[in-house]
Amino acid sequence: MAKQAYFVTGTDTDAGKTVVSAGLLQAGNNRGWKTLGLKPIAAGCEETPDGLRNSDALLLQQTASVELSYDQVNPVSFAPPIAPHIAAMQLRRQLSADRIAAYCRGALMQSADLAIIEGAGGWRVPLSYRETLAAVPRLLELPVILVVGMKLGCINHALLTAESIARDGLPLAGWVANRVDPDMACYEENMASLKAMLRAPLLGEVPWLSSPEPAAVATHLDLDKLAVQ
Repeated sequence: MAKQAYFVTGTDTDAGKTVVSAGLLQAGNNRGWKTLGLKPIAAGCEETPDGLRNSDALLLQQTASVELSYDQVNPVSFAPPIAPHIAAMQLRRQLSADRIAAYCRGALMQSADLAIIEGAGGWRVPLSYRETLAAVPRLLELPVILVVGMKLGCINHALLTAESIARDGLPLAGWVANRVDPDMACYEENMASLKAMLRAPLLGEVPWLSSPEPAAVATHLDLDKLAVQ
C-alpha cells in the first residue's frame, strides 16, 4: 500500500496538473522511491489498437516506477475533449464517485512510497448533476496538492479552490506555481500575493518550459515541503 498518497487538482483546465504530477513522480524516482501515478478519469482520448488512450495518463504511467496496466492508471476514459459528465451523458453512461474511488483503492494496494492521483479539470468538475470529482479524494481521505496556473486571474481561482478544499474537510498539503503564460504581467507581485494568502507550503515554481519533461520539472519541486507526510 502507498505510504504517501496525494490528489492533485488545478485552478482550471490546462493549469498544468499533468506536468506537475509527472514532475512529482520523477522527484520521488530521483530519491529512489517506488512511485505510482493514476489518472482515474480522462476525456480527450485517442482511439488506438489497444483502446482509448490519454496522453496525460500515458505520461504518468511511463514516469511512475511501479508498473501498472493502462486500465489501472486510467479506468474511465472518453474520446471527446469535453467535460466528463457531458461525455458520459452522450454515451448514456453514469459516473460514480464511489466506483472511481474503488478503482483508485485497488491500484493503491500496490506497494509504493509515493502515489499521485491526478484529477480532471478543476476541483468542482462534475461527474453528474449530483456529484463532483471532489467526492473522490474525500472518499479516499487524501491530502491535496494544488497546481496554480500562473496567468491573469490565478489569485482568485487559487483562493476559491483552496476554500473549497478546506470546506470539503481535506488538508491542502502544498501548492505549485506553474507558469502557463510566459508573458504574464506582474508575475512577482502575483507570486507574493499567493504566498501571503494561501495557507499551505509552496512546493516550487515551475517556469515556462517549451518542453516540460518530468526530469526538468522535478528540479523545481521540493517534496520535503509537503505539509502532510
